Amino acid sequence: MKTRLASIIACSLPILSRAQAVTLDAILNETLEKNPVIQQAKVNLEQAAGHRLVFRSIVWPSATVEVPAGVQGGHRAGQNTIQPFALAKGSITQPLFDAAIPPSLRRGDVELLIAQQQLHVAVVEQLHSARLAFYSALYNRDLLSLGAKQQRRLDENVASQKERYTAGLIDRGAFASATVQARELDSQIEISRRAYAQARLKLAEAMALAPRLGANLPEPEGDLHFAPVTIVVDSETAAALQRRADLKLARLMVQSANEDQRIIEAAYYPRVSGSVSGYYIPVLGIHREGSTSRTQDFSSEIQETATYTWRVIDNGKVAGAALKQRKAREINEIACRKLEVSVGRELLQIRNNLEAIEAQNKSLAAAANAAEQDTVTVRQNIKGGLASELEYRLAESNFFQTQSGLLEAAYQHNLALAEWDRATGRYFQFSDDTGQNVH
Repeated sequence: MKTRLASIIACSLPILSRAQAVTLDAILNETLEKNPVIQQAKVNLEQAAGHRLVFRSIVWPSATVEVPAGVQGGHRAGQNTIQPFALAKGSITQPLFDAAIPPSLRRGDVELLIAQQQLHVAVVEQLHSARLAFYSALYNRDLLSLGAKQQRRLDENVASQKERYTAGLIDRGAFASATVQARELDSQIEISRRAYAQARLKLAEAMALAPRLGANLPEPEGDLHFAPVTIVVDSETAAALQRRADLKLARLMVQSANEDQRIIEAAYYPRVSGSVSGYYIPVLGIHREGSTSRTQDFSSEIQETATYTWRVIDNGKVAGAALKQRKAREINEIACRKLEVSVGRELLQIRNNLEAIEAQNKSLAAAANAAEQDTVTVRQNIKGGLASELEYRLAESNFFQTQSGLLEAAYQHNLALAEWDRATGRYFQFSDDTGQNVH
């Protein structure tokens, strides 16, 4: 498959008109631009950027300012009886040592990275879902077309057998058999029609369209192709472990749980803070309560202090929270490890599936050629009365099965390639060469 997945992130497309034929690249671009799940993930990323400030605020100083004001009464020599006053009081506290500061800084950064990877995971899932819906639409569209062509040939045979029955050349059983064979395809055609409509509806949902009564449903443009591929599982497994978004997200979840545990356990360590406080009085002669001389009046001053706190007694609040967080971290580690181990098995399974589909396609291609030649011969013979209705029925049935089998093999092949791109993380590989070992 020659589609360049790197063009997914290239540009947006104009709003699709009613029943407009669209290519896979157009669908993926439209999905990336307007899909509601992707849009929500982008909003969550912006929220994570703001939440990062909350984690980092632990290292910032805390400052307060107070401005008391009032009036004082009383009388001293040379002063008024009633005198207003005001003063400015400020303080600033700076953490000097806190074991929670390093993990808080790292936790804020990890929070942002988690939101980014969640966006990447959402993009991969939605693009992959749209791609599968596109292949499903192509498959059911072609299957519907194949069934319609087959039904026209069978209807022609019904008309021919009716004429021969009317002329007395065949009995009623042959005419009835031809009619039954033509009507057998009705249910299959209806199933394909419904599946085609459902696939188009999924495409519309992925592209954030609002279809009403069949309007605005995108129609896929293109065909399903089958091209053998060569896959090297070992090298692709190593690359997938490095670039898959879900694996990166799983590792970040382990890291975030570890930092959360360190933040909780930091309550066991002492904490030292330095503070500076002071008064600024713009005027002189502001008396303290009970003062008897000017030397006891208020005046501007600055004081430096340090505070030291250490949790001595813990009733299990910190210990229990740390134990709970450690369990969460261990669970995340196990889940991440299982996900990493499963990558190799998943790629091997996809490779085996591709090989089995290729073998099936070769077998069906040979059978289809023989079935087509047999069908042509039987059609000619039955018009001349040299072949029975049973022979015609078997030949047409075999021809339809081989043709639909080839179509299904191409469909399964494209699905497997899509799964391969997802499993190897190729949806975010920006390169003109999407993989020499695959495409």
